[in-house]
Amino acid sequence: MAIRPVRAQDGTPDDMPDRAGRDLPAGVELYHLRPDGGILLADREGSRELGPEREFLRFIDDGQFAHYLVGDAATSPERPSNATVKLGVVGPRSAFTPHAHGGEHFVLSLGHAACGLYDGVRGRVTDVPLAPGMLIRIPEMMPHSFANRGDSPLTILAANTGYGIDHEDYAITAAEAERRAQEPPGDPGGVRAAGGRTALATALTDYRALAAELRDIERAQRVHGIAATTVRERLAARLRRVAAALEVSR
Repeated sequence: MAIRPVRAQDGTPDDMPDRAGRDLPAGVELYHLRPDGGILLADREGSRELGPEREFLRFIDDGQFAHYLVGDAATSPERPSNATVKLGVVGPRSAFTPHAHGGEHFVLSLGHAACGLYDGVRGRVTDVPLAPGMLIRIPEMMPHSFANRGDSPLTILAANTGYGIDHEDYAITAAEAERRAQEPPGDPGGVRAAGGRTALATALTDYRALAAELRDIERAQRVHGIAATTVRERLAARLRRVAAALEVSR
């Protein structure tokens, strides 16, 4: 079945992926991560825009979405692909529920974002602003939250070691950490045998302390809200859209 070309925000056909797709070898996929937050995918079958209604999964919270490139939602230490890599779309002026991952986490922002992190050494929440093209590494079990400071959907590229979004240790929220803090301690030896070093690290986590740190990030979000983009950033975003229109043939 032929797939109709997608259209750009101004309503004009965006057939760049179609033209490129006609000559792609079988099995090759071409992605266009647009500055307006849209994601176009082209292959030998044609072109289409990825979105909530097709080829996207719920990404931690309602209104946030993910599309896997490596691994899948069921990836885990017991079902490994070593890492997962996925495209994510963060809604305008929104943030993820604060959480911690069982494995280390890399996030490449293609827009204006912010990452709130709990600094355990200083005992405070640190907010790190991100511009397009910045990539941040977050160690395993570090409490954090990722926010979109812009008024358009934000595309990110996220890589996690060992865990897909269906795994219980993919995103441990404050509520989940509080629940785990009430459970009797597990058997580290059994966890080591079943899941390896990362699973052992989560088993030895002080969930009471983790919950308190995540609540601190939640409190900071409530008090300060999501930072706005600056005038210079908004101007840069407009220029980036113009540049993309010039660089990508229509």
